[in-house]
Parts: sequence; C-alpha cells; structure tokens
Amino acid sequence: MTQYMFLLYDSEDYDNISAEEWERQMKLHGEFSAAVEAAGARVFGGEALQRSSTASTVRQGSGEPLVTDGPFIETKEALGGFYLIEAKDLDQALELAKLVPAGNVEVRPLMDTSEGAGPPA
Repeated sequence: MTQYMFLLYDSEDYDNISAEEWERQMKLHGEFSAAVEAAGARVFGGEALQRSSTASTVRQGSGEPLVTDGPFIETKEALGGFYLIEAKDLDQALELAKLVPAGNVEVRPLMDTSEGAGPPA
C-alpha cells in the first residue's frame, strides 16, 4: 500500500450555505470515505480547512523569514481540505480521487522520511 494526499481545491463561495446544503456536503464526504473502504483502501487522515483569508504565509529567503497574511498565491479556487489515503497504487488512488466531492483534487504520493529511508528517486 502507498500513501497519498488528496488536496481538495474548490471555490470558497459558501457565505450563504444553508444547514441543509452543509449536511448534504458532509454526507457526500461520508459516502466518499465509505467508497474508499469498500475499495480495500483506507482513509487515515483528513480535515477541512478554514478560508484561505485566514491563512498566514512564512516566506523563507536569505534573511529572516517573512510572515504575511493570506495565501501564498491568489487563485479563484483555494485549498479547502485534504485526505490522507492508503491505496494499493496510483491507479487506485486516482480512481478514488474521482469520487471526492470537490471541484479539483490534486493527488500526491507521500515521501518516506522514516529512519533509514533514502532520498526520493
């Protein structure tokens, strides 16, 4: 099994979301988690994130790190949450990513940084 992070990007237009729509969205995420388990894979982490306007960015340079308000870049879509998934391979991870109820999902394998692991190939 390989571990992947699913980065969920979508619009942040949810100022007037109703309680019913919120419940419907949460149900869709529950159904996604159930589909992952049914496929023999596993969700081992994940969270929803607050709006990108609540973010702070730490920029590393040649001097002291600079802390600024807001996201690193401006886009119409923002990182809204993530899942940590354990799947048998990238093909399965991509099939599962198609089930995530979000506008766009970036799939990345996690890097093994455990003791004894070598640099990535």
